[in-house]
Amino acid sequence: MPHRPTQRLGPFALTRTLAWLRICAIAGQSAAVLVCAWWMRLDIPLLPLLLGIGLLAVFSVFAAWRLTQPWPLREWEAVGHIAFDTLVLGYLLYFTGGASNPFITLLLVPIALSAAALSGRSVLAVAALAGVAYVILLYSHVPLPMPLHENSPSRFSLHVAGMGVNFVIMALLLSFFISRLAHVLRLQQLEVQRVRERALRDEGILAIATQAAGAAHELNTPLSTMRTLLPELRREHIGDTSLAEDLELLEGQVDRCRTILREMVAFGKAQLSQEPERLEVAAFIHGCLERFQLLRPEAELDLTLDQEIARVVLRTPPGLRHALLNLLNNAADASAVNHSHAVALQVSRDGEWLQLSVRDHGPGFGTDGELTLLGYSQKQTGLGIGLALAEATAERLNGELIARNAERGAEVCLRLPLAVIAEK
Repeated sequence: MPHRPTQRLGPFALTRTLAWLRICAIAGQSAAVLVCAWWMRLDIPLLPLLLGIGLLAVFSVFAAWRLTQPWPLREWEAVGHIAFDTLVLGYLLYFTGGASNPFITLLLVPIALSAAALSGRSVLAVAALAGVAYVILLYSHVPLPMPLHENSPSRFSLHVAGMGVNFVIMALLLSFFISRLAHVLRLQQLEVQRVRERALRDEGILAIATQAAGAAHELNTPLSTMRTLLPELRREHIGDTSLAEDLELLEGQVDRCRTILREMVAFGKAQLSQEPERLEVAAFIHGCLERFQLLRPEAELDLTLDQEIARVVLRTPPGLRHALLNLLNNAADASAVNHSHAVALQVSRDGEWLQLSVRDHGPGFGTDGELTLLGYSQKQTGLGIGLALAEATAERLNGELIARNAERGAEVCLRLPLAVIAEK
């Protein structure tokens, strides 16, 4: 069965609810008919009533089959299901007293359900159908027969008892489905809030990327000038050993800055081309760790690589390497707060998911606020974008980023579906 949202108002949710209600209705109607015919000895038309219930059971099987099909369920189909239920209920009420039957108010249930899930035009159609059925039953019906034996309750007593049972049924239905409707609405509000926060975060990331591109373009000119002047300064002060060493170090840092700028441009081109890099998990991880050791030579990295996942070939998107490096850098900074250089990376497979778990020996996450707010950082030297960028990468790849406190420090787990990133 194709994936469909389970907490969403609409034709599919309404039709699924009707399918469950139809099963309950078949059981309740069968029990009511048999009790009236065999226990209360009422002379009701048993065969037509059982025929109507059987027809409803056949339609229930069809509706259950329809819910398993891949094509979308349209609103007019949901209205058709409601119309069939209303017609069968009207048919049963016709043989059991019509509008004088205390269960006549059950015609209001489809209207209440359709009002919660369908458009106004469809709700008006359902209400009109229920109104027409009520008017017909008001003037055309088979009267309920009187009890056959002397000790049986009177017609009025039966009507009062039926109203009591109907009240209980309506109270249960309304309380259950209105509470479920309120729950679905709350979930939708939370989802809208998450989407809004995600859009604001992505907008902030885009603004940072735009500024970074402009800064990279502007920095290239002064770096080229510095790279041209530094060799001349070294030649002019060739006799000053200490100054020559400083100039050599400065020249290396300038080259490093130019290399970073070139990598930024290459990353942008790779992102635009959407051409993933094909590497085994082991090669990808070791390449990231080599880059991390160059950036943080003081870090004491502990790698645990599951051999089951090591040979899997990844279609590595450009942002994944930077996401992992951001997590490793954050872990190294967190460990440094507690005067430690320990950072642990565990690469494993959990079913059809690739897990990249990074642990540190730092103070852990605070209990207040979001962990990945853009621009929010608990480090004095942090920019507050590392976790936000990693989370954005995870969401773009249909994965998730889970941050939690561990026994010593904190752990951030990047989970990615192999169906998206693995070579088929």
